[in-house]
Amino acid sequence: MKKINFKRVMRRPRPKLKRIPVRAMIPNVVTLLAAASGITSIRYSAQGEWRLAIFAIFIACMLDGLDGRVARMLNASSRLGAELDSLSDFVSFGVAPALFAYFWIMGPLDETAFAWRFKGIFWAFALFYALCCGFRLARFNIMPDDQCHLPYWKYFFVGLPAPGAAGLLVTPAIWQIYTGWDVIQNPLVGSLMMILLGILMASPLPTFSAKAVHIKIGYMPAFLLAVIFTISMLIAQFWLTLGVIGVIYLSTIPVCLTAFRKFKMNYEQSSGSLEG
Repeated sequence: MKKINFKRVMRRPRPKLKRIPVRAMIPNVVTLLAAASGITSIRYSAQGEWRLAIFAIFIACMLDGLDGRVARMLNASSRLGAELDSLSDFVSFGVAPALFAYFWIMGPLDETAFAWRFKGIFWAFALFYALCCGFRLARFNIMPDDQCHLPYWKYFFVGLPAPGAAGLLVTPAIWQIYTGWDVIQNPLVGSLMMILLGILMASPLPTFSAKAVHIKIGYMPAFLLAVIFTISMLIAQFWLTLGVIGVIYLSTIPVCLTAFRKFKMNYEQSSGSLEG
């Protein structure tokens, strides 16, 4: 029987733990803050505090746009960060807006109202929206292996982005807050929005992506003036500006479909001419 040299085993050097720089954790912290903001929105929705719930979703959208840029700037992209980002997006833009819409629909109703009998159906619509968001995020994670590598996809997302869908879902509530028209806060509006936006997220419909858009130097002053004006309006008329942005974004969906078909047609014609 072979003897074991315990002294040699004890002297064997242990592998050194890899040190992670603090800057590598900053993007993950931003992502966690976005998730915390989405969870906080759920709390305010359950309490019927619609303004705070919408504002929390708005903060989550801003943080979601920052975490990726911070990761690239600090060269701190990681697989953990990608998984955290998907989970945060599902909570902030899937679960939180769905619960907001459900509580917002049920808010003015009481047990004597006719629509109260359909509360189970309204909950099914909320589940439909949230699950479509989860499907959209899962598909986005495997998208590099799909058809979006074609050149004409670079200006578009496949399906409605989760933050955009969340913003559109709360747009009717934003207009109700600004105008004070209680007629907007009804089950029909909320239900139609949840169904429509859920379908748009799960569908392969092309929607506008600002990541690949470049501004010509000559148009830069006008672009900066537009940004300054938008910021000023957000400060002076926050709810009105958010409502207008939601309507404008919704109107870009059919425009994007027309532009996508044009880009695709030009690409196919140029590819056919090169092959010929």
